[in-house]
Formats: sequence, C-alpha cells, structure tokens
Amino acid sequence: MLTFRGGAVGALLLATAGMLATAPVAHTEPAPNGVTITADLKLSREGVLEVVEQVAVPPDGAFRMSLPLRLQVSDDVERVFQVTDVNTEGTGTATVAGDQFTIEARPGQSTFKYSVRNTVSEAPGTQVFHWLGVLNTDIASISASLISPSFEMGIVDCKLGPPGNARPCADVKIETDGVLFLEQTDLHKGDVIDLTLQLPPGTVPSNADVRDSGDAGPFTITTPTLVAFGVLLLALAGVIAFALRARRRDVAAGGGSDTIDPLQREGDRVQFISPDGALPGEAGLLLDGHVDPVDIAATVVDLAVRRYVWITPLGDTDWRINRVNAPDDQLRDYEKAVYRALLPDGTDAVTVTDLRNPGRVQSGPVRTALLADAVARGSFTDRRRPGLAVWLGGALVVAGIAATIALALTSGHALVGVAIALAGVATLLLPKYLPVRTARGVELTRQIRALQRGLEATRRDQIPPLDQETVFSRALPFMVIGGRADNWIRAFRDLDPSADSQPGLYWFGGFERDRNLQRFAGHFPFFITALEGLFATGHPHR
Repeated sequence: MLTFRGGAVGALLLATAGMLATAPVAHTEPAPNGVTITADLKLSREGVLEVVEQVAVPPDGAFRMSLPLRLQVSDDVERVFQVTDVNTEGTGTATVAGDQFTIEARPGQSTFKYSVRNTVSEAPGTQVFHWLGVLNTDIASISASLISPSFEMGIVDCKLGPPGNARPCADVKIETDGVLFLEQTDLHKGDVIDLTLQLPPGTVPSNADVRDSGDAGPFTITTPTLVAFGVLLLALAGVIAFALRARRRDVAAGGGSDTIDPLQREGDRVQFISPDGALPGEAGLLLDGHVDPVDIAATVVDLAVRRYVWITPLGDTDWRINRVNAPDDQLRDYEKAVYRALLPDGTDAVTVTDLRNPGRVQSGPVRTALLADAVARGSFTDRRRPGLAVWLGGALVVAGIAATIALALTSGHALVGVAIALAGVATLLLPKYLPVRTARGVELTRQIRALQRGLEATRRDQIPPLDQETVFSRALPFMVIGGRADNWIRAFRDLDPSADSQPGLYWFGGFERDRNLQRFAGHFPFFITALEGLFATGHPHR
C-alpha cells in the first residue's frame, strides 16, 4: 500500500500520476502562509488511488486549487483521469465539473476524500508514476505518505523548486516496509514538484487512459467509419450499375430490327394502327427525348388528317389553314395547344404568312403541354417536380448532418454521418444521370421504331383501293417525324385520290384534279418546312 502525506502532493498526483504532465495546474487562488496539508494516499490492488486529504486554513485565509482531469502530454498525446467517490467534511467543498476537479477550503479544518482512476501506466519491465506539477499557492508544510500493494517501491527521482532551478527533495524516503514518506516546508507559489516512482511489473492493473489526440478527434478514421464508407461505396457501385443499365436499355430502344405491321385487317378492309394509340407528336418526343419543331409540324398534319383543320396551298410558299371542327375531348391537351397556337378562339382561318409575324405563334406552351402529356401517360419522368429520389436524398442529407454533429459531440465517429450525407447527395444527383424515358416510354419507343420499319416495308398494293387514301394519310405524320415522308409519298405516288368519289386528298386542297400524288410529292415538303419554321423558336426541351 502506497501513502503520501501532504495535500499538495495528493492534488498533483491526481493531475499527473502515471504520466508526464506538461501543462501547469489550472487557476488557483493564492492561500495565506500557514496553510498546512496532510495527505494519506493508498494505491489499491485494483489500481485506484484512494486519497484522504486534510487542509488546515488559518483565520481570514482561503484556499482553492483546480486540477485538470485532461492533460496534454505532448502535441499528439493526452492523459485523461477520473475522480469519483468525492466526500468532504468541515468547511471545504470539492467538485468535479467538466475536465476540472476543484478543492476549496475556508478557515478551519477540512477533510477531502476521493478516488482517482486511470493513474497507472506501463513502462518496459516496470510500472511508473511520473508526477510533474506546479504549485499555485504558498504552502507552509506538506506531510504525505503513500502505500502500494508491493513493498518493492523505488524512488527514481524527486525534485522541488522553481522551474529550471529545481533542487533535490530535502526529505523523501521509503522505509523498509515499503511506505514512502515525504516532508516539505515553506513551499512557494510556482514551485515545481517532479516525482518519479517505480513499482514491480504487474503490481496493479494498468489503467492509464492515454489517448493519441491526433487520432482521437471526432473525424478520425475508425472501424465504424470504415464500415460506413464501405457500405457507401457498395451502394454507389449499385447505383452506378443501375444507372448504366438504364441508359443502355434507353439507347437500345432506338435500335434493333423488330418490325410491327402497321395494318390491321378486318375482312376485306384495312386500317392503320399505332402502338398503344400513340400520336405523331408523342411518338416524335419519345424517339429522341426532345420536343422538336418537326414533332409539332407532324401534329398539325395529323389534325388535318383527323378533320380538325383544312389546308389549302396559296402558291408555293404560303398556305391557308381553316377551322373545320373545334377542339373536343378527342384531342389531348398538347393537340389543343397546337390547334390554338394556329387558330385562337374567334379565328376561323389563317395563312402561314400571318403566322410568321413575330410573336404570333408561341411554341413554349406547346412544348410544355407535350412534355406534360408524356409525363401524365407514364412515358417520361417529371424532373420539374421533386420525386422519390429528391425526398429520400434530402432526408439522408439532413440525417447525415444531424448524425455528424451528434457523433462529433458524443462518441466520435462523426465520419459515419458524413457517409450518410454523401449517400444523400448521390441520391439527389441520381435522376440527372437516369434516362428521361420510363420503362413504359422505353417499350413504347421500341414499338414506334418497329412501326416505322413496318411502314418502310409497306406497299400500296397490300391495301384495298378503297382504304389506300386513308391509310396513306393516317400514317403520313409518323413518317414526317422520322424524316421519311418523301419515301412514304413515293410509295403511294400512283394513288388516285379521287378513287373514293371525292376529288383530291380529303384534308389537303389544291390537287383535286390530279389522278396521282406526283405534284403533291413535290409540294408537301415545302409545307412541312414552313410549319417547322413557325415552331423553331427557342431550344428543344427535355
């Protein structure tokens, strides 16, 4: 058992026992001459330093000493102590607050009892107390004794005095029974006590809490943070693989060699059908992911073919568009937007020349309506509104920030929170790297491509003469969006538009006397180019 008699020695041992404490003792108010301290210290077999300290303060005097429980040993190493089982008798008080243990005594006799943990450190072949501290008050006398479980205790060094001019301790010794005694008088504020004791190895459990402060910060790389970032990397790999797979599937939708027969036969009649009832404007958007002027031009042609408007040439560079039927529930919203862009309410006819006037045709609402239609039908994702990825990513970012702060202030491993926040950022960015077409949109795109191949292979003689004009007209807008209208008209150039007893094409005037589509084939491309020019303002939108 090891016992020190002397309160200042006990206080300093609390601050630095078992280590090299480079920082001086914290703020201590000066005590008047005549303060005496007696301390009995016992190092238990469990490695706990048990202290009984008596402080005598003369009348009109006061004594206060604050000892740090977290001491910086070097730039990268710190020592942490714990004080428990604090008990006081008399006029004194002792408190543990944060990283400070504070003793205060007023005139009279005060007794302090407490236990100091984490005081024993290991050295090669031995256990060592290395005690270095600075007195921040004048002490009349110190009497201390220290007992350890082993009587084989040795004094390695003991010095006392001003920093840089310390002298060997005047009266310190170890008796044959293993008890260390220290007696000192007339100690002054600022004096350094440097005491190193040695014990046989394994005398008590080594419990010094020595931390590498360079690695002990909240943002240190630890096992939990490595696990968190490992999970993050696996998740990112999965997300990247998912995005690449989706993009490959999206690109593949425009390839292949599949063919869809565009003709539906019922008895001796034939009619044109499109996949899932797709319309030309919708099909053009799906094929390249953009609202192009040709998509809108094909919609105008489709409106004429479906008898909502009538087109009449006024020469080689101008055309009149007449109202035939008002927009109804058979039209989608984007088709109504195209119709009103050409023929606003109250307008029954308009020329392309008039439509070319600045500001006359607004393509923005048409583009917006076409994109909204694709979103509503489940073919496109709506990137203008926050989706699941945005909500989930935002929640992960907030959770990651909160976890980072909470872990930094408590158990450390704050990089776990950083990993969570990074996962949220990746989730937020994911939609930007995914195709705009949904799974339904990809499948419909594949079918439209197959439909166009089927149209390329269609011959006029496959269609009964009575249905040839209708099939030709209904399929023409789908060939317009693919830039293959010339080929489609050429395949039907010998079609007699008067075979149905109605002269000319039923939706396009000016060729009523023609018995084939030769002149129409040369004229129609100019009309499509003029329509594209009307809606070419602005940039294509996703």
